[in-house]
Formats: sequence, structure tokens, C-alpha cells
Amino acid sequence: MVQYPPNYKEQESYYASQEYKDGVEKALETNNKLPTFEESVYASKGKRTTARRRVQKMAPLSYPVASGPSQRTGDRLVIKCLQFEPPALGTGANVTATNLFKKDGNNKVTVYTTQDRKDIKAGKTIIRNGTDAKGNAKFYTGDEKIGLDFSVTDANSRMSRDSNKLMKYLIELPIPQDLTDSNSVTWGEDRANAIELAALSVAQEAMAGEDIGEGMIQAGQAAVTALTSGLEIPGLNPDTQGAVRAALSGSAIGALGSNVSPQSVISRSTGQILNNNLELLFKGVNLRTFPYSITFSPRSPTEANVVKQIIRRLKASMAPKAGEFNGSAQGIFIQSPDVFQLRFLKDDTDHPFLHAFKLCALTGMSVNYTNAGTYTSYEDGTPVNLRMSLTFKELNPIYHEDYQEGAAGPGVGY
Repeated sequence: MVQYPPNYKEQESYYASQEYKDGVEKALETNNKLPTFEESVYASKGKRTTARRRVQKMAPLSYPVASGPSQRTGDRLVIKCLQFEPPALGTGANVTATNLFKKDGNNKVTVYTTQDRKDIKAGKTIIRNGTDAKGNAKFYTGDEKIGLDFSVTDANSRMSRDSNKLMKYLIELPIPQDLTDSNSVTWGEDRANAIELAALSVAQEAMAGEDIGEGMIQAGQAAVTALTSGLEIPGLNPDTQGAVRAALSGSAIGALGSNVSPQSVISRSTGQILNNNLELLFKGVNLRTFPYSITFSPRSPTEANVVKQIIRRLKASMAPKAGEFNGSAQGIFIQSPDVFQLRFLKDDTDHPFLHAFKLCALTGMSVNYTNAGTYTSYEDGTPVNLRMSLTFKELNPIYHEDYQEGAAGPGVGY
């Protein structure tokens, strides 16, 4: 009788897994030995990771190197490198139009029209509108308005959830000497005169109607009739009202190539201009940038090697990936560089005062190998003093609600 090892099923699963296939392909490319079950993640954790999640972790690096287990190197900046993970489905932001399309018996997609709404209300037809959460059929009622369903998954939330699986390595550095944070948003001037606001009011009334197409036509006709048959504006004297009517009625001349504008007509006629209702309005959000500089003065060959590895790892991680690499990036696509999770620590916990970060990209890096003012090196060629400058930029903006989340930390928040 054949005796199978106790973990036979686990071994069988491993050797049939994508992880093993990827390992064999890599071993053949690099002329290394084939992977075994005993060395696999599957054996150590009892489960297999997918090829997308499988990240080769490297040993952490810390500068300066502690000379003993009890030596503290002070407050630290921890840089965790994560493999970039794109959205699983879509682009991360999905917008779906609702009550705009329908399917017939042959699954042909057509527009859900105004006539369809009228036929449904008159009892002449029944049109299916997908299924509900329980899988039951839904039907149009004829009263539906066109709408949009919007869902978004930002990069910070997506990768922070899986940071342990996506992590490639950790780097611990002293707190940078020039330590600042800067938050900003964009505000801008906005103008809207009474005529523009009136046009907006007409459009809003038309959009609120049951029949958008016919409503827009009727609203436009009503506006033209009002402008050409005697517009009354309370509070204005007859001369000013006449100037406004002339400006509005004559604005179509601009379509013929004339430079005459309603503003100039009113100014010429009355010496006045339309009130632009100038106001400063919120325009948008900005992404934060963090420039940091770290000075290295290696004290031993071991510490010199750590510094060299730190610089090499960061340079490699900020570079895009060419995929199948044959000495040059000749593929159709290139992959995104790695991203970084930054934290300030004090005694191995989140710093009680300093700010927190969202996930960042390393957008710039420079190294000054002659930071002492002249080139001086040890016997092995390591520069005596060098300075590394890093520029990180957050992947997502900061919102008010982020300060109520645990990720904001115990300090000043983001």
C-alpha cells in the first residue's frame, strides 16, 4: 500500500497552483533551482496567494544601524513600499446612467423614450427595468427620471486595505530636519450677471419638466417671446429697460460677425454695465507634496551597505516597470511604479503630534555624493557624507471627513 505524506493534499494543490508555475518560469529565466513546496508561502501559511497579490518581500533596512538591541535611534520616518494595484474592475470611478435605456425580448438595447413613458401610463405596454437585489424582475412605471449612479474607489483606500499583502520592504530613517506640511485648496473668482442667471433659470425649469425635449423647446420659445414682446424689469426706469431690451434683442448680431455685445450696448446707452455679482467660489482640491532630505554619514562597512541598499531600492521602486524585460522597454505598455506608505513613529507607535499621510508616489529623487563639499570616500568607495532628497506626492486629496477616521492618527491629522 502506498504511503502518502501527511501534507499530500497541500503539496498537490501547491504544485498545481499559479504560484508554482510563476516560480518555475522565473527560475528558468534566471538559471536558478526550481521552487519547492517546503520553501513556498503555501507551506508556511497554509494558503496560496494569487499571482497578482504575490509580492516578494525584502528584509527591512534601518539607518543608522543600532549597535545593540537597547539602543534607540530616535523618532523615525518609516517608508513602506507597496506594489501598485490597479482597480480590480473598471477605472475605480464608475458612472452608470439610469432610466435611459431598455432591452427588448431579443436583448437589443434602445433608448427609453418619452413615447414609452406615455404608453406605459396608458397601459399599452410593459417594459422591464432589470432586477432588484433579490433577483425579482422590475418594470418601468412611466414616471422615472433620467439619473446617474456614481461609485468610486480611490487608490488610497484600495491599497491601504491590502498593505500587508502588497508590501515589498520597509525603510526606517531619522526624522528629516526640514519637516513641514502644507494643505491647500483652490478658490477662484466667478461672475454671473442677471441675464446669465435668467438663462440659467429657464434651463432649470425646462430640466425639471416631465418631457425634457419638448420642455426645452417651449422654454426657449417663451424666452424669445418675452425678450421681443416687451420685457418688464421692476425697479428700472423706462430708458434703462429699453436699453436692456435693445441689448438682448440685438445680441444675435454677434452671430453675424459683429463685436457688439449686450454689455457695450447698455454702457453706450445708459453709462451703466450689468452687475457681474463677483464672488469667490470653491474650485477644487489639490494634492499635497512632501520634499524630504536625509543626510547619511556611514560609520562602518555594514552601515555603508545599508545606505547603498536604501538608495538602490528607492531608485528601483520609483521607476516604471517594462514588464517582460529584454534590455529595453519595447512593449506596448509599461506598468506603474511602486507606491509608498509613510508614517512618523515615536517608540514604535504613531507619533503623538506629527501629521499623517495618505499613500504617496515618489515623484523625484536626487542624491548628492559630495555633501561634505568635496569628494571624499572610504577604502571601499563609499562617500563619507551624502545627502538624499526625496519628493513624495499623495495619490488622493484630503477631505474634511478624513480627519474623523482612525488613519488620521493621534496628532494634528493630515
